[in-house]
Amino acid sequence: MLFNPFDDEARFMRAWHAVEIARPVQQGLFTFDVSDLPYFLVCGGRKPGATVSVTKGEVKVSRPMIITPDNMRPEFEDFFEENDEADFVQFLMARTAAFSNLKIRNSSSEKKLVSDSIEEVVEKLNKQLDSEDEDRVAILTAPPKLGGIALLKYTTERVMAAAPDNVQELRERGFLPS
Repeated sequence: MLFNPFDDEARFMRAWHAVEIARPVQQGLFTFDVSDLPYFLVCGGRKPGATVSVTKGEVKVSRPMIITPDNMRPEFEDFFEENDEADFVQFLMARTAAFSNLKIRNSSSEKKLVSDSIEEVVEKLNKQLDSEDEDRVAILTAPPKLGGIALLKYTTERVMAAAPDNVQELRERGFLPS
């Protein structure tokens, strides 16, 4: 058998558990507007002692006002290097009602290469963000080639955490029954 969905799902779950949100953010998402989720992505090298890359970026999460057949699937833009990965993730996320009508776009700066370990980079970024009193910027870590999965995990966790407040706001505005 050429295609085995169980193997793909197991591979996805291994990748999901290999990435980490080293500095979580507690900010909610807007119900009717675009929400910005700034982050630093720290990716390890292929071998121990290899160069670590740091990317600064921002994910924009928007929800359509009116759900149509054209926007029933989640839309992930600039998350993955391979189209196969993007298609598989979109298939999985479309099966979840909370993500069925989202548009999520990633934009990032060029990768900066550093010789520190992942742990040292995370520690320096934490100190920098603490000194700036910055509580809206997350720090994500990932093995090589799994940066897109780290962004996906961060974004989905923020969407899921914001859902109860967003539903409450919809009720308060009369879009849902009380």
